[in-house]
Parts: sequence; C-alpha cells; structure tokens
Amino acid sequence: MNYTIEQVPERAIAGFHLVGPWEQTVPQGFEQLTMWVDNKAIQPNEWIAVYYDNPEKVPPEKLRADVVVSVPEGFSLPENSEGVILTKLPGGEYAVAKTKVVNQDFASAWDEFFVKLHHDGINRVADKPCFEIYLNDGQADGHWDIAMYIPVGPNATE
Repeated sequence: MNYTIEQVPERAIAGFHLVGPWEQTVPQGFEQLTMWVDNKAIQPNEWIAVYYDNPEKVPPEKLRADVVVSVPEGFSLPENSEGVILTKLPGGEYAVAKTKVVNQDFASAWDEFFVKLHHDGINRVADKPCFEIYLNDGQADGHWDIAMYIPVGPNATE
C-alpha cells in the first residue's frame, strides 16, 4: 500500500456521533446522515467517517466514531437538526493512503495501512482521530474508493 505524508487543513464537519461496534454503527449512521443531508438540502463537500479509538484496546461496545459531511466555515445547523453535531476535524500532518474496499471490509484496509506504516518505521500516531473520506458512492457499484488518514508527527504518542 502506497501512502504520502501530507499537511491536511482543519475541516468543519456536521453529522452524528456514534458509540458501538463500528461495523454496525457506521453503516446505520450513514443512513441517518443521508436522510438528514437530503431532508435539509445540505450540499456536502465530502462524506467522512471519523474514528476515535483503537479497536485493539477498546471493546466494540465502547468504540466511538462520527459519520459526517464537511461543510463550509461558518455553516449553521438548520432548524430541526436534533442529534446533529457541528464540530471541527483537526488538521495537521497525516499519512494518507487511497484504496478500494470490497464486501464492506474496511477493517482490512485500515489494518494493512497500519502494518505498512509500522513496517516503514512510523510507529507513532498523533493523539488525533483517524478518518476516511469516501471518493465514490459504494452503494452504486459495490465497492468503495476511500482515502484513509492517520495522524502522525511531533505530537505523537506511543
């Protein structure tokens, strides 16, 4: 898996915060997000899943994620947007890899990326969430093209 190290800008994001097994909560969250985006006529810049925990250290029922869309700076939540969060996705230095996901197997793509970073001597991850940006609508053709972002840099922790 090839990757680059990039300086990534901070993003304004809006969507839903989830807790539970990612393979269940993230797809359900995107269904909810899609309904909100469609009902409120939101024009998202990007569709993003944000992951806050290490699934090797946190039990599935406590895993945290956000399913969000990036929105312009100064975006205000429309009326009747109960449960929707408006926050920022931190910028900074990230390892970035693009891949194709089939059969909903996002975990294997992430595992491969972390193994590659470790193999290359990048053993430290910054204390920020990882995230993925969807480059296509996987519902349409059965596969997802994604860009995965892992924070790295001088503020890294073991």
